Amino acid sequence: MAPTDETGRTSRQASPFGTTPPGRPPADPATGPGVGMPRWLPRAVVLVLGLYAAFQLGTWAFHQLTGLLINILIAFFLALAIEPAVSWMASRGMRRGLAAGIVFVAVMIVSAGFVILLGSMLAGQIVKIVEDFPDYLDSVINWINTHFHTDLKSVDVQEGLLRSDWLRNYVQHSATGVLDVSAQVLGGLFQLLTIALFSFYFAADGPRLRRTICSVLPPARQAEVLRAWEIAVNKTGGYIYSRGLMALISGIAHYILLQILGVPYAPVLGVWVGLVSQFIPTIGTYLAGALPMLIAFTVDPWYALWVLIFVVVYQQFENYMLQPKLTSKTVDIHPAVAFGSVIAGTALLGAVGALIAIPAVATLQAFLGAYVKRYAVTDDPRVHGHRRGGPGTGLLTRAKLLWGRRPAATGEPGDESREPRDSREPGEPQDSREPGQGSS
Repeated sequence: MAPTDETGRTSRQASPFGTTPPGRPPADPATGPGVGMPRWLPRAVVLVLGLYAAFQLGTWAFHQLTGLLINILIAFFLALAIEPAVSWMASRGMRRGLAAGIVFVAVMIVSAGFVILLGSMLAGQIVKIVEDFPDYLDSVINWINTHFHTDLKSVDVQEGLLRSDWLRNYVQHSATGVLDVSAQVLGGLFQLLTIALFSFYFAADGPRLRRTICSVLPPARQAEVLRAWEIAVNKTGGYIYSRGLMALISGIAHYILLQILGVPYAPVLGVWVGLVSQFIPTIGTYLAGALPMLIAFTVDPWYALWVLIFVVVYQQFENYMLQPKLTSKTVDIHPAVAFGSVIAGTALLGAVGALIAIPAVATLQAFLGAYVKRYAVTDDPRVHGHRRGGPGTGLLTRAKLLWGRRPAATGEPGDESREPRDSREPGEPQDSREPGQGSS
């Protein structure tokens, strides 16, 4: 029977050489056989899958709600634009909701009246163009026959147009595209209604919205939010003011041109050009210039060409001279920054981004300007664009110095510059010592 110790365990056999053989090291419970995966691994896998699913769901929801978010953004800036008028009426004792409603009704009445007047004018001009189309066709054919010595007849041209495949395909595509145009019109009206509704809520419940936002922030952050809100109101109002001023200048300029040419409905066309070119970004200029050209064509085809030339020239003047100056004065941003912000806004949000880019950048610049530490500027002339240097370093001055040294360098006879120059002051006595005589 094997000997045991007091714990009841069998003692190891002694080695015949008098040493105890080394025992097997105990197995590590974390790495030994039969140990499963770590406890944290399943939870980590579930967490990663959940985050990925949440990211995909958020991305899908954002893409689906992009249109609504853009409409809300437009409504917010429109509410900021009418905020001064609503606040002024509310400070006179009127309820804020009633004041916002009055402002919106006034804007809608003016817009509807302008659209109705413009629509009736446009319809009358289209009817006139259709009625006078045979006369225009005859005049064009006579001009072609006179200058190119051809023998075209208006009857043959009209029959060719009526029997052409191009006209038949155009009529078919126009008939099938009526439903698409109607759907787009209804969608645009619904979008305008959504923007107007959100703008009214933002303008009427502006103080409540500010209190709601400030209620979840500490007092220091509340002051910053209210300051940013006030800056946004001021900058957006300045932007609307600058756009309105440019619309007025553009409308007056085009009205004068159309009045000189004798184009009918010149006042309405001037207002059309001013408003559309300033408040519809990207394509507003082309829409604004197309209608006066069309109506000028009904008077004289050459008048349409003059209108086109004037629109192009004025647009360049406005883009490079008028708009940067007015924008920098009213919105207080550099013209280059304004131009770059419009390009960036167009790349991000299209026409909407081009419309709200300048007030957004102006608000951000004014808000961040309060947190930038500024120092006194040195009096270094390089600050003002001048080169730093002592007197006589200019190009003209150095040329004069070189020209004055020229005879001495060439050694021409009669050079007076080689004579010893008397450096004494007037009235000082001459020194009687000989050259090289030292002082006593």
